[in-house]
Amino acid sequence: MMKILVTGGLGYIGSHTVVELVKSNHEVVIVDNLVNSKIDVLAKLNEVVGKEIPFYRIDVRNIDKLRHIFIDHKITGVIHFAGLKAVGESVEQPLKYYDNNIMSTISLCKLCKEYDVSKIVFSSSATVYGNQESPLSEQMELQLRENPYGETKAMCERILSDFVESSSNLSVVILRYFNPVGAHKSGLIGEDPNGIPNNLMPYLVKVAKGEFPILSIFGSDYDTVDGTGVRDYIHVVDLARGHVKSLEQDYTGVHIFNLGTGKGTSVLELVRTFIQINGINVPYKFTDRRSGDVAICYADASKAKEMLKWEAEKSIEDMVRDSWNFVK
Repeated sequence: MMKILVTGGLGYIGSHTVVELVKSNHEVVIVDNLVNSKIDVLAKLNEVVGKEIPFYRIDVRNIDKLRHIFIDHKITGVIHFAGLKAVGESVEQPLKYYDNNIMSTISLCKLCKEYDVSKIVFSSSATVYGNQESPLSEQMELQLRENPYGETKAMCERILSDFVESSSNLSVVILRYFNPVGAHKSGLIGEDPNGIPNNLMPYLVKVAKGEFPILSIFGSDYDTVDGTGVRDYIHVVDLARGHVKSLEQDYTGVHIFNLGTGKGTSVLELVRTFIQINGINVPYKFTDRRSGDVAICYADASKAKEMLKWEAEKSIEDMVRDSWNFVK
């Protein structure tokens, strides 16, 4: 059993990871500044796991307040989700993203060194691969990102890799995500971003619910099975389990893993599966491609299967069913 600090633990992926950590008999402390999450998630989390989880409303950049948590709870590992993640906003407000995402990571590294915390799991993104051809593997070189959000993820990876070099007993696992969707089977926690959603599934369910009139599918002329973009969608619970597996490995040094299914599903296939499985109409239209979008993006997930003994288990049908169940 470990005492794990989860930054951004009330967010979409963070909250599901908290559940899986508790199921695996680890103790959890949550820190979240609620910029892109909601406080009512805490009560739902407590209901799902059957006990109260310590929570602190703190910005991770505030090293003095964060220090008290390391002292009071004797933290032994960190999973770092906290960060801004809207690509468009990062282009409009780059300094905000560099300040938040990079300085929060540096704060955590300083405290991990100060209090001899040897395990760090970092939430990265497949965006660090740039526009390289799929399947994307961990051996590929990082490419120039087209937005500050992606650049901050790549820079944090480099910071953590350099940090590992300064300590012989430190373990850093960097997890590159693809496209998380779905929700916990209880329907209590799921993806519910503040403001207008940037991702496909939360926008899709709001159209299904009648909050938005129509779903826009960006691009219908890609060289894919049906002309729409192909992505590697992964159930958020599978993703959360990947974090627990990463934390429980007896590694030293830095290790990088893709967390994806290893296969692509087109946007139109996902939308049509949602309509079929849930029996609800979702009006959609095709619009122009978005700048920077690639036709096909999916993971080579073989390294995680071999070294973490982890692989995605849930299907696209599970993802769309659980997403709608959460909204209902």
